[in-house]
Formats: sequence, structure tokens, C-alpha cells
Amino acid sequence: MRAAHTEAQVRAAEEALMAGLPPGALMQRAASGLAHAVLALLDGAYGRRVTLLVGGGDNGGDALFAGALLARRGAAVDAVLLTESPHEAGLAALRAAGGRVRRGTAAPRELPDLVVDGIVGIGGRPGLRDDTVAALEAHAPAGSGVTVVAVDVPSGVEVDTGRTPEDAHVRADVTVTFGTHKVAHLVDPAARACGVVQLVDIGLAPHLPAPAVEALQAADVAALLPRPTPASHKYSRGVVGVRAGSGRYPGAGLLAVAGAASGLVGMVRYVGDPTVLDRVREAHPEVVGVGRVQAWTVGSGGDNRAGAALRAALADEVPLVVDAEALRHLDAPVRREGGEPVPAVLTPHAGELAALLDVERAEVEADQLASARRAAERYDAVVLLKGSHSVVAHPDGRVRVNTSSTPWLATAGAGDVLAGLIGALLAGGLAPYDAASVGAWLHGAAATYASQGGPVVATQVAAAIPEVVRDLLT
Repeated sequence: MRAAHTEAQVRAAEEALMAGLPPGALMQRAASGLAHAVLALLDGAYGRRVTLLVGGGDNGGDALFAGALLARRGAAVDAVLLTESPHEAGLAALRAAGGRVRRGTAAPRELPDLVVDGIVGIGGRPGLRDDTVAALEAHAPAGSGVTVVAVDVPSGVEVDTGRTPEDAHVRADVTVTFGTHKVAHLVDPAARACGVVQLVDIGLAPHLPAPAVEALQAADVAALLPRPTPASHKYSRGVVGVRAGSGRYPGAGLLAVAGAASGLVGMVRYVGDPTVLDRVREAHPEVVGVGRVQAWTVGSGGDNRAGAALRAALADEVPLVVDAEALRHLDAPVRREGGEPVPAVLTPHAGELAALLDVERAEVEADQLASARRAAERYDAVVLLKGSHSVVAHPDGRVRVNTSSTPWLATAGAGDVLAGLIGALLAGGLAPYDAASVGAWLHGAAATYASQGGPVVATQVAAAIPEVVRDLLT
């Protein structure tokens, strides 16, 4: 499990760790890890030019000590001071190693190979001062090819929320973080500003509490996957029902069935538009019709039948996935007609979640973590906010973020496949939070597998799910 913590959690863990260490030892561990990450990126230090953008506090100290290590390895290291109170010991170490120190935001005569963002750390306020923005643009202009490495987090992002100011923040190619991931490393839009995140172990793990946000890894997914036993039969493995598609959107029904029929349950039933049913049977002859189910997937491409489909699914008193058009017919919280709660997973994209919360889409996109949590609490259901890093929020406040995907997954019909897949996992016995988290991971991994670094369409994603599961279990 990849764990991400808040600033307060990290600070408390650092204090507990430092109580048993000599003064400055923790910073030296961080600086060493940062320097070695830079050395790997540069493929050595000799003859390389490195510029440190240095703010106050420990973040600037990490950059200065790392710069001293790089200078001793033969790199030409310049520190641009963006504060009146730089870390004194770090500054002395850099000078002693032959590094140069200057102030101001003037562009250098020659651009460096790499810029280290040591401006502000996890305790910094969001955004950057104008002079800091100018210094960044002078030393790593857009399109220049200069590699930007952020220390702990890209300066200017909101560490605990994943929010970013519109313009005034660093966009890193690589972020080197220490001890644990921070929320901003996993949650968009801040995660997009981090680039590739490298975690340096500095000994925090024994002192860290339960994480604020988690991201499942392959071993976690393998442990959660429902799988048959020698005594299993098609009914004991689970039966998922799909109420999706319409005369206007027949493909959505086909794709939802394809996601459900990926082999993770014993049977798939399709109930819906007769013209879609004919196409489903042609594409998936193993799919059957009306009967008892252990879970429903409802709404993908449902058009004007989505409301009736949702009511019918709720009446069956089984867990369900509510997708696309069916989301518009939800009452908050998700309840059966008699008022009883229903275990449910809602799978909106940003626009659909904005409608559920009665806010603008831009607000959801800017604050994905808070938006998903708010919707999960309001609807008393697990909410999967789809995106490049999909957010899965439980009504009790727990959150998982999926990081297994590829940008090529932004393609028509992919969400229909995901809805069917999660429905199958519910029918297979997973709780809604696990079904949504595992479904998002498998969906993203299947897209990555099918894509092979290039374009992919939704039918290929569905077809790749069994291959991904096979690889997980072998």
C-alpha cells in the first residue's frame, strides 16, 4: 500500500524520530537521498551545471546540503538565494565544497542542466511570490529542456489538499520526497505538478500514524481479488446484473457488459433495451437475461430509461453501481423506497459530480479530494471520482487514489467498462470501498497493458482485464 500523510502527521513523526538522533542527522539523510537522485538523473556530476533555488527553512537546507555533495562530486553548483535567512549550516557547507552563491532573479549566461526547487517545503503557503516565479522562469524557462527537481513537494502546491494556485507553483519533472508520500503526490491537480515521485527512506515509518490517503499497489489488489475455490460454481462466484444502454446509446450497454463479463464472477445478466439485448447476446453469448443477482450496474448510456432502471435495481435490495444518466435520478443519501440504505458505488466524472453537489465543474476539478469526500458523505455511498488519478471516497472519510492508469484511457466508453467491472466485484463479494478501489486499479492497469504506450479504445481495455488478473495471480 502506498501511504500518503498530511503535513501535521509528517511533522509529528519527524519530531519523534529526531528525539533519538544527533542534531542535523535527519536533514543529512534527506540531503543525501536528494543528491543521489540528482546524480542518477544527470548520469554523474562531473561537468554538470546545477542551480539551487533556495528558500528559507529546512527545505532550503536540504537543497544546500545536497548541493554541497554534488559540488564535491564535480558538479558546478550555483545557489540562488530567494530569502534573507537561508539555512546557515547548509550555506556554509555549499561554500566549503566550492559552490557559488548569489541573489537576484537575473537569467544566467548559460542555462543549467538541472534546477533544484528548494524554495518552500510542506509547511509553505500555497502560491509563489513574483520574484520567485521570475527566478524559476529565468533558470528553467518553459520548453528549455532544463530538468526541474522538487524537494519534498513542488513549491506552491497545497500539500494536504492537492489543490494548486492557477499559475504560481512549480511544475517539476521529478519530486524527491522523504519518509512518506504526501497527499499532494497522489491527488490531482497537485500530483500532475510533481512529475515522477521518488521516495527516500529516512526512517519515519515506525512513527507514522494511519495515512490520510492510500493508493493500492499490485500486491494489495491481488490480496483483495475474489477468486474461485475448487468447490465454486457459477452462482456461488456471484451473479451481476447490468441495466445499461439504450436505443440511442447501445454501445454503452455493450461496454458495461464487457466490463462485467471479464471473468471475475460466475454469471452476467443483462436487462434493458431489447435492441441492445440482441447485440449483447451476439457479442457475449454467455450473458443471460432476467433473474436474481448479487449486484447491479445501472445507468451507463441509459438515456431516458435510467431513472426507471435505478428504481428497479434499488428494489432488489442488493449492492449497486450508479453510473452516468442514473446519477441524475439519485436522492441524497442513496436509499431504497422504504428508506433503508443501499451499499452503493457512484462513478461520476467531474461534471457529473458537480451536478450532484450543485457546484461548478471547475470547483470539483480544482478540489477533487474535498469534492469526493463531500459527495460520499452527502449520498452515504462510496464515490469514485473518475480522472487521471481517480479518487475513491468512503462516507467515513477514508480515501484511496488510483495511480495505475495511462492518459490514453481518456477515451469514449472507458467509464462504461469500469462501471461493469465494479459491479462484478460487488457481486463477487467485495465491499463497495474495496470494489471501487480494486476496479479502478484493474481498469487503469488493463488500459496500460492494452495501450503499450499508444492509443487504446474501451473494448481493448475490457479485453485486457483477464490478462491483468492472470499476471497478478501468478
